[in-house]
Amino acid sequence: MFCPTRFIVSISCLVLLLIVQSSHGSEIIGGTEVEPHSMPFMALLMNKFMCGGTLISPKWVLTAAHCPHFKEVLLGVHNIKEKEKDSRQVLKVERQIPHPCYDAADKVNDLMLLKLKKSAKQTKTVKWLQLGNTVREPAAGARCLVAGWGKTNNKGGISNTLMSVNVTVIDRTKCNSHDYYNLKPVITRSMICAGSDGKKSADTCQGDSGGPLLCNGALVGVTSFGRDCGLIKKPGVYSFLSEKQLIWIKSTMKKYEI
Repeated sequence: MFCPTRFIVSISCLVLLLIVQSSHGSEIIGGTEVEPHSMPFMALLMNKFMCGGTLISPKWVLTAAHCPHFKEVLLGVHNIKEKEKDSRQVLKVERQIPHPCYDAADKVNDLMLLKLKKSAKQTKTVKWLQLGNTVREPAAGARCLVAGWGKTNNKGGISNTLMSVNVTVIDRTKCNSHDYYNLKPVITRSMICAGSDGKKSADTCQGDSGGPLLCNGALVGVTSFGRDCGLIKKPGVYSFLSEKQLIWIKSTMKKYEI
């Protein structure tokens, strides 16, 4: 696939190439602990950094391209500190495939597929979230769900248990306005802006990158970037799983299934 340079836009990628200055990930702010194993598709990636992901088939995890290199994927995790021998599956990563149009500086197409060496076993605590052929972009004001083990405030450490919070989708024009991101970075059509309802903080932050944005139970986006965490007028930004992105995901999985 041909991809844009910093100054050239590829029609096939359908994005404006924009200079994006972002923080290095996301965390759950204003959330609550998830009922253990009620989100069995959640994947945990850990080395000296931490990211989230979504198990989308027995051998594939979807995460963010900006996440560091991980050699293992942990499934069936609720509490990081507990052994959870009866629920966990630890699987080696065979191949990391970032989106071919991902730009590390601009955070455009911030998606990555991880192929596992062995298939995950479907159990009560591990299940995959199958992707559809299309995803409807959530309207401004829609309530969606994010989850992860990241920080619960800007100064604290990561959460031991899986946390979630409902975030409100912000109109893209509003998110680009002077009071919000002020076009620094520009929120493109390939991104979803979501966070506070205007009254209380609800956000993702360091440690939650790569995790899912779920709207009406469907996987709609992947946690990408933000500015600080929990700021009402600096909501989180998510890579939108548009039809084009779903085609890339499915065609890539098919290509490397052999």
